[in-house]
Amino acid sequence: MAIQYEITGTTAKGIASSIEQGVVDGALAPGAALPPVRRLAERLGVSPGTVATTYKELRRRGIVMTHGRGGTVIAEAPSVASRRPPPVPEGVRDLAGGHPDPAFLPAELPSARLSPGLRSHRARPRLAGLEELTRAWFERDGVPSGHITFAQGALDCIARLLSVELKPGDAVAMEDPGYHHLLDLVPALGLRSVPVAVDDEGIRPDALRAALRAGVRAVVYSPRSQNPYGGWFSEGRRAALLEVLEDAPDVLVIEDDHAADIAGVPLHSLTTGGPARWAQVRTVSKHLGTDLRWGALACDRTTLARHDGRLLLTSGWVSHVLQETVTRLMTDPGTQALVGAARTAYAERRASLLTALSARGISAHGASGMNVWVPVRDEAAVVNGLRTHGWWVAAGARFRLASAPGVRITTAALAPGEAEPLAAGLAAVLGESQATYGG
Repeated sequence: MAIQYEITGTTAKGIASSIEQGVVDGALAPGAALPPVRRLAERLGVSPGTVATTYKELRRRGIVMTHGRGGTVIAEAPSVASRRPPPVPEGVRDLAGGHPDPAFLPAELPSARLSPGLRSHRARPRLAGLEELTRAWFERDGVPSGHITFAQGALDCIARLLSVELKPGDAVAMEDPGYHHLLDLVPALGLRSVPVAVDDEGIRPDALRAALRAGVRAVVYSPRSQNPYGGWFSEGRRAALLEVLEDAPDVLVIEDDHAADIAGVPLHSLTTGGPARWAQVRTVSKHLGTDLRWGALACDRTTLARHDGRLLLTSGWVSHVLQETVTRLMTDPGTQALVGAARTAYAERRASLLTALSARGISAHGASGMNVWVPVRDEAAVVNGLRTHGWWVAAGARFRLASAPGVRITTAALAPGEAEPLAAGLAAVLGESQATYGG
């Protein structure tokens, strides 16, 4: 894709700023080819080394990618312009957001006391009561709780883990399809993503083995409620993955159990099988409130020290007011009853759509969690076609690295009786698409 944006600057910093501004403004779209080093150097009147330094810095920051003889292009998900979803059109039922049903979230938060100003938050960053609850939370599912800490949500935690463990240019094994914010985070940290295919049981052992052979230094995955595919580790899949990881003792294994309380299925965690370097991250945003940016981390001793060492140098601690709010919600009987109702309802709603789609011969995936993934040939045609039927779903491009096209349907708020008309609409759209494109 040729570009017409006028790059300016006489220093590496100035040229990089000009290119970055073009990405932010949308003038340089993902996939746009930048001029060869020597050509741009001649145009700007600078040395080729200056342009080469510019491109190297932009690669490190995840803004551009270099494809050998294919040249340097704007990254598919540049770190200054994350893959945000398109706005939801008026008059359609929104099933694209991946959010929980507000009906199952507490309507009011319990009051919390402001921390006394003289308290040493850095010296005692975690409230003892919440720390005790968190250990019990992990132990409930068999996750070792000897070393735990807190963070401002799962992405904050995973970003810190990767940044202290890896250096720019290192490779990370990522689920494909996978959670789009995580897919954007990795290149933003200057790291490379190596896609690992998933199925109904989560990441595939053969794909993980190939990623390890490619030299990845960390692997990030969800053991259940995989987003967007819905995969869930069986006991057999867990055993097979642990066997693969036996040959990679230095690889950091990051388990994202973001929907632990509403997954609707048991946990078969890799953290109990012996990886030397491991971490499991949990959050409360899916079952207590999307604005509660609090996460818990259980990990090995070395990982804990590195995570908390970096945390101490940055934010220092997680707000004690937030910690106290989470503590009260985790111990409130009414809130916990809502969580139990949500877990049951999400499983029923997901199953009802899968049943309705299967009855129409439509292949779909959603073994756990709040989403259903439907493989399609043309994502745009399906998204726009469903819009005419009154439904808004997410195109799969935001979730994919190398996997086949699909659409993600969030079933968390799918009302009783909506599965059938939704499935009928999708069947009609797929029929129209096949008539148009063949297949």
